[in-house]
Amino acid sequence: MSTQQFTGRAGEFFRALQCRDSSYEGIFVVGVKTTGIFCRPTCSARKPLRANVEFFPSAHEALYAGFRPCLRCKPMNIGREVPPLVEELRRQVEDGLSDPLRDRDLMRKGIDPSTARRQFQRYFGMSFHAYQRARRMGSALAAVRKGTNLLDTQLAHGFESSSGFREAFAKLFGTVPSQANGVHCLFARWIETPLGAILALANDSGLFVLDWVDRRGLEREILRLRNKTKFAIVPGDHLVLDQASREIGEYFRGTRAEFSLPFAPRGTEFQRRVWDALLEIPPAETRSYAEIAKSIGAPKAVRAVARANGDNFRGIVIPCHRVIGSDGSLIGYGGGLARKKWLLEHERSMAAAAAPSQPVKASMDGIECRD
Repeated sequence: MSTQQFTGRAGEFFRALQCRDSSYEGIFVVGVKTTGIFCRPTCSARKPLRANVEFFPSAHEALYAGFRPCLRCKPMNIGREVPPLVEELRRQVEDGLSDPLRDRDLMRKGIDPSTARRQFQRYFGMSFHAYQRARRMGSALAAVRKGTNLLDTQLAHGFESSSGFREAFAKLFGTVPSQANGVHCLFARWIETPLGAILALANDSGLFVLDWVDRRGLEREILRLRNKTKFAIVPGDHLVLDQASREIGEYFRGTRAEFSLPFAPRGTEFQRRVWDALLEIPPAETRSYAEIAKSIGAPKAVRAVARANGDNFRGIVIPCHRVIGSDGSLIGYGGGLARKKWLLEHERSMAAAAAPSQPVKASMDGIECRD
């Protein structure tokens, strides 16, 4: 994006700043002239007047302009690093699944329980105790499936009574431990990116969900998925999640333009045809909804294509961001139009770097963002 184009979006950026719109994370930072500090769009500090701010496409440009990073929102931590306290709590959970950490245990370790809860909730989107309980039960499920005696499993995971273990197990997985072999799980991981956090859900069938955690409708989609599949959703590790984290990281570093992730079977036959068509759009190129409809042999189903595009919920890897309006405008992206524009420009940059002597087919010049 040229300096002139970026400056021309100042009004849009100020509105995003006023409402702390997380979809603009990584799109801009804001310098406050009265304090000499620059912040993220989502900084919780008191919002400055319009006349006192200046917008920059990166932290480095804000630094060169004479601003220093905010100590509250830490805009130099692109991708939002895991807070040390959160990482320490997560590690202790993994190291001691059989010994749940209660408030008094945290206090003995010199950790303020309210601070721990607040930081964990802010980073993971769930309470520390909910995360801990889910990991314990997920580990217990794995142990029962391997044939471990129920009493041994109960004791090994910190449950003092068999009735308490059965009740907790049934509440999370919808069945009793003796029926554990019939329980299916989706494992969840929070993946940080320069544009904000992504939630990934996967199991042995492949990737079910990979989308922005602040996307409108994501919570409803997860509930629908859980009700339909009867899968329990627990935080945990899985090879597909490892692959997703690695490939998403490579994409944002500019070393990967296409993905090789396995996809779990989802959607109607029509939706799958649309999603397959999305996978055929090369990086740095775009297609209109009408072009997608024509390519799948349903030229009159433009609105149905748009709905299927919106129901993707495996954004970036199934590139719904590469679909635009027939007039060339950027429309219809659940993660926000600012992110959509950034992703397209990022892919153009990768294409240009890979083949600098070749013209890039897709051009952002003249493309208008429209709600």
